[in-house]
Amino acid sequence: MMQRARAYEGENAVTLRKVTWRLVPFLMLCYFISYLDRINIGFAALEMRGELHLSQTAYGLGGSLFLVSYCLFSVPSNLGQKRFGTRRWIGFLMILWGALSMAMASVKGPALFYLLRFLVGAAEAGFFPGVVFYITRWFPTSYRARIASIFLLAVPLSSFVGSAISGSLMELHGYGLSGWQWMFLLEGAPSILLGLCFLWLMADGPKEVNWLSYDEKQALSEALRTEEEAKPPSAQRSILRLIIDRQVLALSLTYSGVLSVGVCLSLWQPQLIKSFGLTNFQTGLLSSVPFGVATVVMVLWGRSSDRSNERVWHTVFALTLSAMAMLATFIVHSLAATIVLLSLMLIGSYSSKGPFWALVTQRLSARDVSAGLSIVSGVGSMATALTTWLFGVVREQTGSFELALLPLTVLAACGSVALFFAKPRADDVTPVQMARVGGTEQ
Repeated sequence: MMQRARAYEGENAVTLRKVTWRLVPFLMLCYFISYLDRINIGFAALEMRGELHLSQTAYGLGGSLFLVSYCLFSVPSNLGQKRFGTRRWIGFLMILWGALSMAMASVKGPALFYLLRFLVGAAEAGFFPGVVFYITRWFPTSYRARIASIFLLAVPLSSFVGSAISGSLMELHGYGLSGWQWMFLLEGAPSILLGLCFLWLMADGPKEVNWLSYDEKQALSEALRTEEEAKPPSAQRSILRLIIDRQVLALSLTYSGVLSVGVCLSLWQPQLIKSFGLTNFQTGLLSSVPFGVATVVMVLWGRSSDRSNERVWHTVFALTLSAMAMLATFIVHSLAATIVLLSLMLIGSYSSKGPFWALVTQRLSARDVSAGLSIVSGVGSMATALTTWLFGVVREQTGSFELALLPLTVLAACGSVALFFAKPRADDVTPVQMARVGGTEQ
């Protein structure tokens, strides 16, 4: 199986490059805007909290409600994708969350703030697991970690570039609107435009495009079909049985640590950096540094995972790095040292994502992978909602950033350990993994 996959890649490298350049940059742009709409609330808080009289706890609750709805609607959104197809479903979701993000500019108090964050989370819930599944419809298994890593670059890039953009937009004031309102309006509109482009430009599989030749379509489709058929057959399980499956539970716990670190830092990092006496613009520039460093390391780490075809240790090592950096905040307090530690936290969080999602698609059976992706993503989001809320509560009660990081540290450590306590079952092991257990690649 592995030899056939490698043979396909060698003989059809041009086709895979063509697919990569046609799909991945646009998917990255969509995720860039998606994540920007998700994290700009962190910069909005620099003015929004004061104008609307929101406490740290209330702000943390608003951030958590986004993740709660993200979790609740992950699996239902998966059903919508199956019903309408990836192209139509994701295009619709992008238009919807763009409109809701722009509506954030109309928030006047906590109630509407909570409602809109909940609705934005519900609209975005289907995008990421949908795209991860979409990648499996286009790329062979041995390509997926590098493709996922490239696609996931949109996350640190959105924070790297978006931090400077959001910091600049926060300086805008006029026509009766504050800087945070202008930011929501100007950063929400691109989602609507990209949603329309998704409906027009994308296709659900190789056979539906006209930019591949007939032979290229057939070869790619056959390679993907062969990989799926080579997986041991298994009956599709119910959502409940998937949720309580030890493999899904372990992956969900690991992803909880991976996601929580990145999301919480995106929401709270601007306030931490500004506490050193910086302006909004300076805060935006410095906030971009950790994300810029994480962007570079993320690509290199994903390639390392693909070259060795190793996923577990690449995930565990990166996540452990985040946990250790968070613990180190108790002993360093200068601005420069804080930026270094924030960089290490984000390097660990983001670098683990490519190997992790490649591991998920390998460990879950073909019939379970779509629903399993949604469950793992949803549970991770729920755990992140809890840690985001706890961060706000601890920060308000103690005034300590270091103590507020402790729940994240524990979750990251538990996520690292979890992967070693849930080995793949016999019907979940891919042919590649079976070959490695036997000492050879078939």
